[in-house]
Amino acid sequence: MPRVAVLEDDADLRDDILVPGLRDYGFDITGAGTAAELYRHMLRQPFDMVVLDIGLPDEDGLSVVRHLRELSDLGIVMLTGQRTREDRIKALGDGADAFLAKPADVEVLAATLHSLSRRLQGRNTSAPTASSSPAPKPQGSWRLDTDGWCLVSPSGVVVALTVPERSVLHILVSRAGTPVGREALIAGLTEDVYDFDPHRLDMVIHRLRRKISEQTGESVPLVTARGAGYLFVTDSPH
Repeated sequence: MPRVAVLEDDADLRDDILVPGLRDYGFDITGAGTAAELYRHMLRQPFDMVVLDIGLPDEDGLSVVRHLRELSDLGIVMLTGQRTREDRIKALGDGADAFLAKPADVEVLAATLHSLSRRLQGRNTSAPTASSSPAPKPQGSWRLDTDGWCLVSPSGVVVALTVPERSVLHILVSRAGTPVGREALIAGLTEDVYDFDPHRLDMVIHRLRRKISEQTGESVPLVTARGAGYLFVTDSPH
């Protein structure tokens, strides 16, 4: 899982919303309330990305960005209530990769981090030689990306997934074109199928369909196979 540090001095926002919310989307999260605390964490473990606020009690967030950029090429996402155009330009100019305004939408933040993670992986991949050619990207199909933590639509829209959504889609996509029974999907969501409320699966499916429809504007590929379970159609109709 991508290792992310969240530097936010608002303890309620950090510990009750951002840290648990991003964990649900597949990130290994470490929280910090001050720049000094972040630096101590960085001495003990490496991070792939950092989410930080501009307004901090011990050091200006833009100064932290400059310091982090001098030390490494990790991904940096600014999360701040200061929405002026100058703040955005300054943050990006100092080395931030993305700039999001508060109040924090965890789903948007998760999608931003997954997208940034893919860019960082591409940055660290060796360039192809002159004799090689890049693999063609699949067209007109749905696919899982970022180790299954994102669903990518045929038009390239990225939908960040929670742990239950990822589990369900991993099973459905691996058996694309074949109906998957409810029992198999429930088994992917829990270790104790006998103590699992089947309505939870219905809620996951309902939320997935709504999320895919709202975020992509495309036909939802997750359909009900009457009497057989659910079916995921990877190929988009032409």
